[in-house]
Amino acid sequence: MINRSARLRSLIQSFQAHSSSSLSQVGVYNCYTSPPASSLQQVHKLSIYSDDEYANVDWDNLGFGIMPADYMYTMICSKDENFEQGQLTRYRNIELSPSAGGLYEGTKAYKTKDGRIILFRPDQNAMRLKMGAERLCMPSPSVDQFVNAVKEIALANKRWVPPPGKGSLYIRPLLMGSGPILGLAPAPEYTFLIYASPEGTAPLNLYIEEECVRATPGGAGGVKAISNYAPVLQAITRAKSRGFSDVLYLDSVNRKYLEEVSSCNIFVVKGNVISTPATNGTILEGVTRKSIMDIARDHGYQVEERVISVDELIDADEVFCTGTAVVVAPVGSITYQNRSTNDLEILCRIEYKMGPGSVSRELYTTLVGIQTGLIEDKKGWTIEIQQATSSISYGVKL
Repeated sequence: MINRSARLRSLIQSFQAHSSSSLSQVGVYNCYTSPPASSLQQVHKLSIYSDDEYANVDWDNLGFGIMPADYMYTMICSKDENFEQGQLTRYRNIELSPSAGGLYEGTKAYKTKDGRIILFRPDQNAMRLKMGAERLCMPSPSVDQFVNAVKEIALANKRWVPPPGKGSLYIRPLLMGSGPILGLAPAPEYTFLIYASPEGTAPLNLYIEEECVRATPGGAGGVKAISNYAPVLQAITRAKSRGFSDVLYLDSVNRKYLEEVSSCNIFVVKGNVISTPATNGTILEGVTRKSIMDIARDHGYQVEERVISVDELIDADEVFCTGTAVVVAPVGSITYQNRSTNDLEILCRIEYKMGPGSVSRELYTTLVGIQTGLIEDKKGWTIEIQQATSSISYGVKL
């Protein structure tokens, strides 16, 4: 007899990518590799439950691959809760939130004062996703497919784009393996989807992490995958519990050179020179990072990509971070542990210039001005979405 707990609702439902209740705000593409869909459907056909001694399997030719047994066990747990009694169900697909994780990107839609909706350099996100997919042996949408999908999701969710000056619509493309695989190999099916959420920004107060490293040479630190963010959650949680907003990570070899913050790139300002750590495979090449470097040069600053020692933070005039989510966020302070105090944990705090007259404010104003249409885009970075489109296909599998 199968015990089905009344306290747990069944999460084991077929993943219906064409559900009209969810895809008004989520666009989905599916990509199949081998085996084809027909083979996958045959894989999921299970024998009727019986008391037979053995399943109907050719035991003499048993390989290592997906041949699902009749039943699976599921137990769920929410944050800050404990796992409770789970349940047995027939082997089948499971329902996942579109924001569960995978290889992902981040871009934004802005509303101009005259009501237009503008995207900022989505082609750069498409190319970075393609690079990351190649690194992880995943197929990816073409640049045109990616950009068109972003356009559709922004237009479909246009009422969620904040008024000018109030924020932006954060758009999250996600590429994940969604087909069955048991061995260590690329998945037989991949899903590309996009969802969106409005958001704003705030200044940062950072803590220098000396134990946990974000990425190592030869790894995938330059890929925007969930595998680069999950390992730092412990460090972020520890820092936030002490009142800091995020963590600044050092290199894994010498533990003395700046890498990046958990989800954004870092810049150090000294006089007329703006420096940022060089991308060397452990640092993500941010689209906002690249844009700010170009804008800074246009404003007459000397921009350097180089190795930056943590000691340079002491004499810096300003520090700021860049990223799709934070845009250009001034760093109000950086705190680190003073190693010269033997075994005592004494924290030292460095404060930096922010607000009017700061370099970060100057660069932020220019960037956001271009993104929101207040400043003429002479670089061809923005894409205006034509709202008088004839038709939009929501959640169509291609």
